[in-house]
Amino acid sequence: MESMNANEIEKHKLTQHYQVLQELGDCYTSVGNYSQAHRCYEKAASLGPDEPGPYVGLGVASLQVAKLEDAEIAFRVACRLDPRCAKAYAGLAMVAQQRRDFPQSFDLYMKSLELDSNNITALLGLFQVSCEMGSFAKVIHYLQVYLQMHPGDTSVMFALSALYLKDGQAGQAKGLLQDLLTLEPTNQDATNLLEEVEHTMAGVGRA
Repeated sequence: MESMNANEIEKHKLTQHYQVLQELGDCYTSVGNYSQAHRCYEKAASLGPDEPGPYVGLGVASLQVAKLEDAEIAFRVACRLDPRCAKAYAGLAMVAQQRRDFPQSFDLYMKSLELDSNNITALLGLFQVSCEMGSFAKVIHYLQVYLQMHPGDTSVMFALSALYLKDGQAGQAKGLLQDLLTLEPTNQDATNLLEEVEHTMAGVGRA
């Protein structure tokens, strides 16, 4: 009985150590110290070999220093460990986007959003890729779903407004931008886009 308790205590210690290393890696990544982040994630991966988190972290850190091959390998390992890891698919999408393989990037962002429609990284990445490809309908849907859950997210409101304009829905864009400017009256990007929308609508009216 005592040995079982000792095993449980040791397991608990390892779990805590793993979590601390994972969080440290995230902290180092957030302040741009990618070499230290890399070391923390590698140690976390050795303590939690079946956990996708450290590999997602390794992928993000590698992506930030333009090591696309290393990033892709790390994200693929995370996907293999957890086929439902939305962050890993978003990471692979970012790698494809960096390589300007927009169709593959689009598909991977979509996969990430199917697993987690709340993933803001995938949403904004999908927005960027859709602007490159000129395909907006699916992205508009996901941005609308996200905004229903986070109605005050101005970055998504702006992205959706831009897509509405590109998709020929100037009226929708105008209404959303007016809502955005109610929340952030000094948002210059939104003000400029609203001017563009009104100019477009005036041109359509004259036509």
